Order: sequence, then C-alpha cells, then structure tokens
Amino acid sequence: MRLAKGLGIATIAAISVVAVEFKPTQAAIVNYRFTVDATSGDNRGQYFGSFRYDDSFLTGLGLETLGVENGLRVTFNYLGNTYTEADDIDFDLFPIVTFENGQLQGLSYFVADQFIIGSDVNTPEIGGNRFYTINGSVFTTEVGTVSYSQVPEPLAVSGTAIAATIGLFMKRKKKATVAS
Repeated sequence: MRLAKGLGIATIAAISVVAVEFKPTQAAIVNYRFTVDATSGDNRGQYFGSFRYDDSFLTGLGLETLGVENGLRVTFNYLGNTYTEADDIDFDLFPIVTFENGQLQGLSYFVADQFIIGSDVNTPEIGGNRFYTINGSVFTTEVGTVSYSQVPEPLAVSGTAIAATIGLFMKRKKKATVAS
C-alpha cells in the first residue's frame, strides 16, 4: 500500500513537471489569438483573429520575423468579413510576426482599403499592437490596439488535467482509508 502511494505521488509530480515546464526540443506549431479593441472611428468594437506559425525558424536572438514561407497562417474577422494571410496586399512578403529575443512583438498585416495591424504604418517590417483603418487608398487613422495571447499546447492542458484528476483520486482514496 505504501509503495502504491509513493508511486502515485511520484507519478503526479512527474506529470506536473512535464505539464508546467515542457519545452519541446523539436519544432512546434504555435497558436495565438488576438483581439482588436477599436476605441475610435466609425467601427468601434472588438474584433477577433488568430495566427499560427512553425517555431523551428526562431533562434530567440535579436529581431526576427516569420512569414507565410515559415508557415504563418492568419485569420481575422473584421466587420463581418473573414480575412486570411492571402488577403494581405503584399502576400508574397507579408503578413509577418516579429520577435525580439524570442518575445512576440506583434503582427504586421495590411489589407488594402480596410485595415493595418502593426507597430507603425511607416515601418511595416516590424509587427506591433496598433490597429489602423484605411479611408481610401492613402489615408490611415489609428483607431485602436491589438492584444495577443498564446493558446496553450494540448499536452500542457491535458497533462495538467491528468495530474489534477489523479490528485483528486488520491485525496478521495486517503479520506476513504482514514474513515475506515
């Protein structure tokens, strides 16, 4: 009985460590959600999107960008229309995501006559967290911000769920043993 209890605790500890600190040594597809909070202009409100990329192209050093050639895929719902990476005006070069020392700086995404997501309209090669609308073909207005959140990897979520379930089972079993 004591051996089973010790083995159970060791299993929970091992799963918890894997779930919390798992850092893959091989390439992984990384998923992000983003929210545009348009606080001014004609189309105020929140708009939602997501993007994913293959992180095997990142070194974590200095300024780096990933684009469609690195597996970047973008989906953004704005004013009832769903836009993808193919809608970017410079699809062969953009959209891109930018990283500084491995930390996401943001998306650079430009759909003609609609919107721009980026750092500054004059530096499209750097992604950011500003949202601009386009009036006509030239005039842009900053109308909001963009926030990003990484979607957890399924292994981390399932590992945490398994560890919690085993922990609850062990606690319940211990209560039943003490009561008898």
